[in-house]
Amino acid sequence: MTLEIILIQAIVVSILAATFRLATPIMLAALGEIIAESAGVLNLGVEGIMLMGAFMSFWITYSTGNLWLGVFIGVFIGCLMGFLMAFLSVTLGLDQVLCGMGLYFLGLGLSGFFYRVIFGVRTTPPIIEGIKDFPIPFLSQIPIIGPILFNQDILVYLTYVLLPFSVFIVYKTTFGLKIRAVGENPRASDTLGINVYFIQYICTIIGGALAALGGAYLSLAHLHTFWEGMTLGRGFIAVALVYFGKWHPYRTFVGALIFGWAYAFQMWLQAEKAPVPYQILLMFPYILTLIVLALVSRKARGPASLAIPYKRE
Repeated sequence: MTLEIILIQAIVVSILAATFRLATPIMLAALGEIIAESAGVLNLGVEGIMLMGAFMSFWITYSTGNLWLGVFIGVFIGCLMGFLMAFLSVTLGLDQVLCGMGLYFLGLGLSGFFYRVIFGVRTTPPIIEGIKDFPIPFLSQIPIIGPILFNQDILVYLTYVLLPFSVFIVYKTTFGLKIRAVGENPRASDTLGINVYFIQYICTIIGGALAALGGAYLSLAHLHTFWEGMTLGRGFIAVALVYFGKWHPYRTFVGALIFGWAYAFQMWLQAEKAPVPYQILLMFPYILTLIVLALVSRKARGPASLAIPYKRE
């Protein structure tokens, strides 16, 4: 094998390994949104929940040195924000689009406010050691595939597990059948004895928890720091990818990988000092995602009662 081939292989492996890491926070948030939307609740506040999850997990880790306590607190905050979304949209029956945008601005504002109060204005952000990669014995030694899939951190592996688990829960269990029934026809579901409000609450809280976990991944595993607005629109991309995947986790994961690859590729181009303005390179993942979304999701049909508040008569 010539030196050029070895170099090309190393570059490809590096970009693809980064693809899975960069797809992880978006996929976690998208999985939560799939569950919430399957029950009929459209949560556009995913971006704000990710920001609060990122900040709280980072702050707790920075203060205590305990990574997993940081992850737990970040997810707990996501559950609280999911509960708030459910209260506004399910109990009060308010417009879900407006509630979601309100939640986004709440997360954006609170995360920035708390960061400035606690850490002050800094020229360089605070840094933590963060979650380290954990190569899986034997599997990580497989040529090409091993370094890409099995030389990652714990949260990437957790995403591997959550993907088929969510498919099993939503499509193979009685609880999943109730979720989809509520999303399609809550009135008929209520008539059959299904607690519509309970299902929507649970699904929205789960969605908030997974979105916050995606935010925690960004601050603890990917960047090892926090700054205001650090999610850079990933929460909105996650919502868009739900439509790309037509509310199925596996297809949505493909969309997350496309975004992750585009982001990893533009990072490599920047590192290689490509003769392209860096602003254009930063736009590339988002432009590519929008193009793919426009081409693939034209005939996407969501749950019939999505974003329609249910009121028992």
